Amino acid sequence: MDNLTLRHSVLLLEGLKVTPQSSYPVFILLLLAYIFTMISNIGLIVLISTEKNLHHPMHFLFCNLPLNDILGTTVILPRLMQDILKETSERYITYVECVIQAYFVHVFIAACHYVLMLGLTVRLSHCRSKIENPFCDNASLFKLSCESVVINNVYGIIYTVAVLCFSAVSIFLTYVKIAAVCKSSKSQALNSKAIKTCSTHLAVYLVMFFSGAIMTFLHRFPEYSDSRKLASIMFHIVPPGLNPLVYGLQTKEIRQKIATFCPMLTAACASMTVNSKSSSAADTTLKGGSPAESSSSKDESPYPDAVINI
Repeated sequence: MDNLTLRHSVLLLEGLKVTPQSSYPVFILLLLAYIFTMISNIGLIVLISTEKNLHHPMHFLFCNLPLNDILGTTVILPRLMQDILKETSERYITYVECVIQAYFVHVFIAACHYVLMLGLTVRLSHCRSKIENPFCDNASLFKLSCESVVINNVYGIIYTVAVLCFSAVSIFLTYVKIAAVCKSSKSQALNSKAIKTCSTHLAVYLVMFFSGAIMTFLHRFPEYSDSRKLASIMFHIVPPGLNPLVYGLQTKEIRQKIATFCPMLTAACASMTVNSKSSSAADTTLKGGSPAESSSSKDESPYPDAVINI
């Protein structure tokens, strides 16, 4: 086995199966997605870092998400775009480079757990030389081995199911609490804001949840490799591109700072504010209250801004 391992120190990365005619359009599409992801995430980090009134724990937590998205996208997309312009027989990568890429891919997903999983994989010798995936990950690496990989499969499946279930239950309980607060709240503007924020967050979460689950489970079924590849690309492109919009622009303080650099956004925000005030005043008039009482009740609302801006 050791001789076979040395012989296959250079691997062939399958990459995406695209025709020569579609390689350049796919390359341009991925390039645009990468540029948008980088600009939006780096812009969000710079904005939070340079604006002193955004130096709060909640906004520092926001910085962790774009850093993670930048890392995960940069580890995968540049290499993937490079391979698209090559012949399928020339997409080589060394075993060491593949392990390093797999490590950072999984740091992007779930951190410490995959350090242990990669440790279980690296201990195996490998007798194959083809990575049947657009990029290197743990499952692609242990499928290179001719030894038993039952431990890797069982550990990976159990942990993935546990993480997905915990994530889904947490999101469900959070949304139940938000729905309860919305039901008890009498502010139409506040409820509208909650629905808008939660719907965009839920859309991104569902894309990540289902694409991640498909990517993980279909690794065990080679006949569905094309569906798995599509899911893996969606998992590493869609959420990193949409996260800055969902978690950045939906946050009042960040939206206001961005609006100062864009007159169009300023006008839109002003229009939203006027409509919100008009709606609030109309609600107060119908209930026989005064605008001052409405303002006071809004300040005392049990629905905090931090809950709305998930």
